[in-house]
Amino acid sequence: MITVNDLTLSWGAFTLLDHISIHIGDNEKIGLVGKNGAGKSTLLKLILGEVSPTTGTITKTRGERIGYLPQMMSHAKDKTVMEEAMKAFDGLFSLHDRIDRITAQLSERTDYQSNAYNNLIVELNNLQDRVAMMESEPPASQAEKVLVGLGFRPEEFNRPTRELSQGWNMRIELAKILLSKPDSLLLDEPTNHLDIESIQWFENYLKSFKGSVLLISHDRKFLDSTTSRTIEIMLGKIHDYKVPYSQYKILRKERMEQQRSAYENQQRMIEKTEEFIERFRYKATKSNQVQSRIKALDKLERIEVDLEDKAAMTVKFPPAPRSGQVVFRSEDLAIGYGSHTVASRINVTIERGEKVAFVGRNGEGKTTMMRVVIGELDPLAGKAEHGYNVALGYYAQNQEDILDKNETVYSTLENAAPGEYRQKLRDLLGAFLFKGEDVDKKVAVLSGGERARLAMAKLILKPYNLLALDEPTNHMDIQSKEILKQALLKYDGTLIIVSHDRDFLNGLVDKAYEFRDRKVKEHLGGIETYLEHLRKDLLAAPAPVKEEKKAEEKPVQIKDSQQARAESKEERRRRKEVEKLENEIAELDFKIADIEQALATPVSAEEVERLSKEYSRLKDERDSKLEKWMEISS
Repeated sequence: MITVNDLTLSWGAFTLLDHISIHIGDNEKIGLVGKNGAGKSTLLKLILGEVSPTTGTITKTRGERIGYLPQMMSHAKDKTVMEEAMKAFDGLFSLHDRIDRITAQLSERTDYQSNAYNNLIVELNNLQDRVAMMESEPPASQAEKVLVGLGFRPEEFNRPTRELSQGWNMRIELAKILLSKPDSLLLDEPTNHLDIESIQWFENYLKSFKGSVLLISHDRKFLDSTTSRTIEIMLGKIHDYKVPYSQYKILRKERMEQQRSAYENQQRMIEKTEEFIERFRYKATKSNQVQSRIKALDKLERIEVDLEDKAAMTVKFPPAPRSGQVVFRSEDLAIGYGSHTVASRINVTIERGEKVAFVGRNGEGKTTMMRVVIGELDPLAGKAEHGYNVALGYYAQNQEDILDKNETVYSTLENAAPGEYRQKLRDLLGAFLFKGEDVDKKVAVLSGGERARLAMAKLILKPYNLLALDEPTNHMDIQSKEILKQALLKYDGTLIIVSHDRDFLNGLVDKAYEFRDRKVKEHLGGIETYLEHLRKDLLAAPAPVKEEKKAEEKPVQIKDSQQARAESKEERRRRKEVEKLENEIAELDFKIADIEQALATPVSAEEVERLSKEYSRLKDERDSKLEKWMEISS
């Protein structure tokens, strides 16, 4: 268990986290969300002890083993993939060494009745129990399963890590964390370097993980699939709900509407009370009532509306110049590097106005194909050509290699902007949340999210009719991704996008090209068609079923019938509970509405205080029942 109690973190006059308290119980799966810069990664570092709070405390269960995956870390360069993954078992191998040493001592000693001999026996038994728990199957087999799940092929196990990209090395680090079997996992954007298939495997892993998880992610679908509680950091405060992210957004919106409604009603009541006081302040016959209402106002617990961070970037792509009907076409295309062919016999036709996705496992050729599309890489064989009047805008996956670190935010756009846009650069930067002194920051000090926004701002400077975007959402928060998605839906040009974010792609693209086994396959209908194809592939080879004798079928049918009745009974019980909660919530709504109406009319100060307290109690009770209703009915 991990408990954060009344924690504040400040630097000078700036407070990042303001008196927050969180309790993380055993086996809880929590999504930690919020805008970039809200303090999510810092909170993980506070829990780990890498950062010290200004005030407040953090306590952990004695002996709590925490597995931590940061966004960025250094990687080994002198090992193979398997050698590096097996380092997760260093602790296990140390236990084996200790067992061997104790066994050797016991074989040599003859003081069987001594305390020292007995202590060695006890230690040996304890060590063997620990090893048995950690070694449910051979370490090499465990490592193989996790590495394959995270996207490595068996033939890559002996590949040197120095040859791998940062993304693939991050997968090895994630594998090591999972293989070490910690009590708790702190994960900072773990899906940034995973493809869709690996994300689905990781989702299933986290669902069965016997421990607590505190997970930072901007992938809505991943959060909904793996977490049952959501904590959002906003303006230094936290908002904590025991539901997955999508349900949290609904509950949070309802709560804010209730707060605003209650606040407005109370303000009207206060205004009327103050009018009464002002009107009859000097009237002797009303002096008792005036004094009573003054005291009531002084004692009144004022309703406050939670502050919201409404700052959001504004994305609007310029109208696309008209291109020819065919924007890009390939014929018997082979792509790769030198003598290494990544994919071949690629026949792709992308027409004006289409929005298509390149999908598939990492390393299968998506980014390589994108480099051919933008003209950065020549084909190994075949044809790849743009259509008539194509103006191409490109967003690279790794902005660290594209943006000049020595430039400022402002000069980055200034150097790329046409003359007529230069007078409007500050307005454009403001639309992407670069304001005031932010525009003079060096690119080198920008966060991943800030670099993503800056690179996207560059795409707004010129009108393009073909946008080629390679993993544009990797460092964007959920709100920014949704804004970008809406802008791309309104974009009237052609879109080619590489992305592993299923929620972002859903409803955005109408065609997907799957890169697999050195081939490219077209899926009409968008990302859901591709995901359905993946599901069918997994079910394509069911395990063989032995023939059962007819005499043996009857007990199974009886068991199935009993199970069906039990499930039917459970479903009826669930429906009754849902119906009961709905009736109770409706009744509470009526009571809350009655109090709101009462507060809107002049009443005595004592009555105002009583109604306000009752209003707060009913609201809390309604919220509690609503959360329970969401949990049962989902």
